[in-house]
Amino acid sequence: MTVRQASCSCGRLRLACSGEPLRISVCHCLECQRRTGSAFGAQARFPKNKVDFIAGDPRTFDRVGDSGGKATFRFCGDCGATVWYTIDDQPDLVAVTLGAFADPAFPPPRFSVYEERKHAWVGIKEIEPVDRIW
Repeated sequence: MTVRQASCSCGRLRLACSGEPLRISVCHCLECQRRTGSAFGAQARFPKNKVDFIAGDPRTFDRVGDSGGKATFRFCGDCGATVWYTIDDQPDLVAVTLGAFADPAFPPPRFSVYEERKHAWVGIKEIEPVDRIW
């Protein structure tokens, strides 16, 4: 079984994910743009029972999305990098930021949300737009 480790920029906040993600997606919402400092956020969702906390003391930030659901982001208090988040209405899933894996061979995203807020220059091949953000 594949085990992938994810960490913040300084390496103090780390977790491990076993198996393949259930969904890999990108989000073009303005909040993900602000959170990542990029044109979009990218994440892989794993079953909660396949994610093991390894090290660190995450800080949290709660945000209510356009749909009314709450997401709780976990980030490093030292370097500020978000490593994972959870969504209230999906308590059995953990969304891990793709950048935290630092793995160019990680499987590509297959879903894209908030396409109407996507930067005009962004193009991701073989991706399916979806309406449901969470």
